[in-house]
Amino acid sequence: MNAINVIAPYKFLDMWVFDDDRVGLKEEPFVGGADTMIDQITADIADAEKGFVMVFSAHPFPGGEYRLSWQREEREGNVYRSDELDAEGWLCPALLRYFDGAPSEIYVQIKPKPAER
Repeated sequence: MNAINVIAPYKFLDMWVFDDDRVGLKEEPFVGGADTMIDQITADIADAEKGFVMVFSAHPFPGGEYRLSWQREEREGNVYRSDELDAEGWLCPALLRYFDGAPSEIYVQIKPKPAER
C-alpha cells in the first residue's frame, strides 16, 4: 500500500467517478455526501468535471488542504467528516483498496489536472 495515493476523479453520467487500474476500479462513483464535498472543493477549478487531481493519505503531508475524520461505519462503508467543509461523506468499501482498514483520518489535496501534452 502506498503512503500517498493519487486519483483523478471526473464526471460521468453527472456523477463524480474515478478509475484506478492499479487497484482494479473503473468508474467507481462517489456518493452519499462525498459527491457534494467534491462539488464544494472543485467549485474554483476550471473544467473540474473533465478531471482533477486528488492526493490522499492517512498521514499529514505537505499541501494537504482537508482533513477527513472518521465518524462511523455505515452500510459496509465509512462516514468521514470535514470540518473545513462542514460536511460528511460516505466512502464505500473501495476505500480498503488503499488502506488496510478505515483510517481515523484521511488528508486530502485537490488541484487542477495538468494540461495534456
